[in-house]
Amino acid sequence: MATEIIEMGTVSSRGQIAIPSSIRTSLKLEEGSKVLFLQVDDTILVKKVIPETFEEITRPLKKAKKKIKESEVVDLIHRMRKQK
Repeated sequence: MATEIIEMGTVSSRGQIAIPSSIRTSLKLEEGSKVLFLQVDDTILVKKVIPETFEEITRPLKKAKKKIKESEVVDLIHRMRKQK
């Protein structure tokens, strides 16, 4: 059964959003924890990044045979997702 917690946040003048404590506790997010942001239209998905997730995300980049410019990373990620 999926856990569902609905909370509201506010964006600060510096663009920061605090993750509500109930969600931080549920996901065991601590200071220094990494999260991934994904925007699709007007929706933002925030995903906890664990070593296994990071490996999955970076695997296609490591397998790339040429040097990748930072400006090409987003396009490469989109192409790899379409292949799945």
